[in-house]
Amino acid sequence: MENKLIIYNTLTRKKEEFVPLHAPHVGMYVCGPTVYGDAHLGHARPAITFDILFRYLNHLGYKVRYVRNITDVGHLEHDADDGEDKIAKKARLEQLEPMEVVQYYLIRYHKAMEELNVLPPSIEPHASGHIIEQIQLVKEILNSGYAYESHGSVYFDVAKYNKDHHYGKLSGRNLDDVLNTTRELDGQEEKHNPADFALWKSAQPEHIMRWPSPWSNGFPGWHCECTAMGRKYLGENFDIHGGGMDLIFPHHECEIAQSVAAMGHDMVHYWMHNNMITINGQKMGKSLGNFITLEEFFTGSNKLLTQPYSPMTIRFFILQAHYRSTVDFSNEALQAAEKGLERLMEGIKNLERITPAKATESINPKGLREKCYEAMNDDLNTPIVISHLFEATRMINTVIDKKATVSAEDLEELKEVFRLFAFDILGLRAESENNAAREEAYSKVVDMLLEQRMQAKANKDWATSDKIRDNLAALGFEVKDTKDGFTWRLNK
Repeated sequence: MENKLIIYNTLTRKKEEFVPLHAPHVGMYVCGPTVYGDAHLGHARPAITFDILFRYLNHLGYKVRYVRNITDVGHLEHDADDGEDKIAKKARLEQLEPMEVVQYYLIRYHKAMEELNVLPPSIEPHASGHIIEQIQLVKEILNSGYAYESHGSVYFDVAKYNKDHHYGKLSGRNLDDVLNTTRELDGQEEKHNPADFALWKSAQPEHIMRWPSPWSNGFPGWHCECTAMGRKYLGENFDIHGGGMDLIFPHHECEIAQSVAAMGHDMVHYWMHNNMITINGQKMGKSLGNFITLEEFFTGSNKLLTQPYSPMTIRFFILQAHYRSTVDFSNEALQAAEKGLERLMEGIKNLERITPAKATESINPKGLREKCYEAMNDDLNTPIVISHLFEATRMINTVIDKKATVSAEDLEELKEVFRLFAFDILGLRAESENNAAREEAYSKVVDMLLEQRMQAKANKDWATSDKIRDNLAALGFEVKDTKDGFTWRLNK
């Protein structure tokens, strides 16, 4: 079947067919973490969202270069143009080299991503490793007349840029709104206009992260890194730029302005944004202090959690909502996700227990694959894909319960669809992969006991038959007698 992927472009505010600029090659840039603390649920969402897109584009046959940056410099407190660099602040408080802070949290971030089964990007550039490219970008913007130097710092001239171009086209703001909502900050007298943003900051003597530049010893503004690194690795025009919705303004708005000022055009063809994770309706974030780290989820060590939740439960929880809708955290929602994932994985395991047969009441999974593709092609509609997989799980259960049969061909189709969509595209995996051999062994033991029970029943030895059933029930095994024998499941 022909796969036409439709994605929502934040810039045009509509769904558009995805047509790569240089097929079969696709360039994708996603804003990565600022590594001054542990990754939390809010970080998991863009990582998982764009992992799905990366997996699906690869599946469709594209050759994807996926760039996800690491912000290890120039990200100021409160995301404003004054204050202290978050990495430098952490380093000063803990009396560490800034790169010690970066390395420590980067290792932990990678470990959390691996546990969530998020594939590594093709390139993971660090802002601190691309100072030269950022200085070059600032020079180009100065040469085009859209920036000015002030006290050793360089600022982007938003009002001047807005006369020739539209500052605010991504976020839907006009400059008056921006001016009215821009806070007065210390050091603002350096700027012509409160909405102007820093391209290069002159470092105070106590600032430990600094580099020489034509203007001062200092460091780049936060917004420069993505424009400079996107251009370096993906060229002056590339397909997709992604990130969280909270980055639309100011970060991505400023990226567009920098790109247009330096090169005359926006580098990005499709802008894509995932929505937020909320707690009681409020955005989860480090700055608000209401976040739960991924490690706390995995261990249950946070007062907001009633139990630990596995990495796959977290992944499934996030995929149960469309990436453009908000997801509100609650223990109830996570417990429901945990049960749903168990049901799906049990259905997949049951596929291996089925013996195909020819019969009139055979289940028919035809069209399942097409439905899953249709959902993925409709702006990565993962909740609909999951609902189709649940429908397939119900079919499998009717066969397990001996209420229907399945042909060898249809059984293979079901196995293939689950492998393709549950594992390859949604990136789910059995959490007990390492225990697979042990699980198989205990399955055989349970089957053996139940065969002994059938033998006891055949011999009218009801005492032994009941004892085996009751002992298994006490261990959490639910046994159902059928006309052909028995079925069983482990209730967790």
